[in-house]
Amino acid sequence: MLDKNGIAKRIAQEVKDGYYVNLGIGIPTLVANFVRDDINVEFQSENGVLGMGPFPFEGEEDADIINAGKQTITTLPGASFFDSATSFGMIRGQHVDLTILGAMEVAENGDIANWKIPGKMVKGMGGAMDLVASAENIIVAMMHTNRAGESKLLKRCSLPLTGVGCVTKIVTNLAVLEVTPAGFKLVERAPGVTVDEIKAATEGRLIVEGTVPEMPI
Repeated sequence: MLDKNGIAKRIAQEVKDGYYVNLGIGIPTLVANFVRDDINVEFQSENGVLGMGPFPFEGEEDADIINAGKQTITTLPGASFFDSATSFGMIRGQHVDLTILGAMEVAENGDIANWKIPGKMVKGMGGAMDLVASAENIIVAMMHTNRAGESKLLKRCSLPLTGVGCVTKIVTNLAVLEVTPAGFKLVERAPGVTVDEIKAATEGRLIVEGTVPEMPI
């Protein structure tokens, strides 16, 4: 079973040389810490940053340099800052190659709910709806179940949707899954996790073909 850093480390393997990548709030922000040193990747944040680096070490934070989640970040040589209109122009113009988001729920058809729980105060959707509407490659980083032990990979989302049929891949603490027309296809297991444990934690249709390998972490 993986922790949050393990999920981010596995997703970092999906990042390719030359990619422009948007990192959502939460686990996705950790991905920048695990990208290979031998590839060139530009991380974009919708508050107006292109060229984000790893999180700063304690004592080296600059309160003026933050991501969309208001976390302090570092920037790489050549990084640039711009207004939100320009940032969302990049997103809506489909200039981002990969979007990595957290989620509260994902449905077997690729629907995602990641911004609101009815009855709880939220500050707003942020850039999530623009990201899921514009990106062609969306990976979700999340825990497989909620705090009550209930599956977050569902037949249908119960929470207000952020996007419809847009998720391509999901990496959880238990597994890597691809969203297909037939449902969630199990691609890899987390170290020490069995297929039966993944089945028990997945409400939506789960497709298991042949031997499922462990994640290459």
